[in-house]
Amino acid sequence: MLRSVVGRAGGLVRVLRGRDGRRTAAGPRQCHAGPAEIRYREAGTPPRDQMIQSELLMGFMWFWVLWHFWHRLELVVGHFPYPDASKWTDEELGIPPDVE
Repeated sequence: MLRSVVGRAGGLVRVLRGRDGRRTAAGPRQCHAGPAEIRYREAGTPPRDQMIQSELLMGFMWFWVLWHFWHRLELVVGHFPYPDASKWTDEELGIPPDVE
């Protein structure tokens, strides 16, 4: 009887302390990545180097897109020849015949 009570209590302690035995379920967790600023529902301002990197990356992305629009437009509009609209008949366009 005593052995089962102690076994259950030991299992509860292991669950509450975690497998490594260093933290409790109710206690705060340690962050090993360094100090972090906690914010609630606000993003804050990113560092200047991240702003410069994001602007450079965005500029390169737009260069890539516009370069390929100019030099390889068939990737966007397709590889087929564009149809000549002057060769279409009124019936194909859905225009009713002229009744005089």
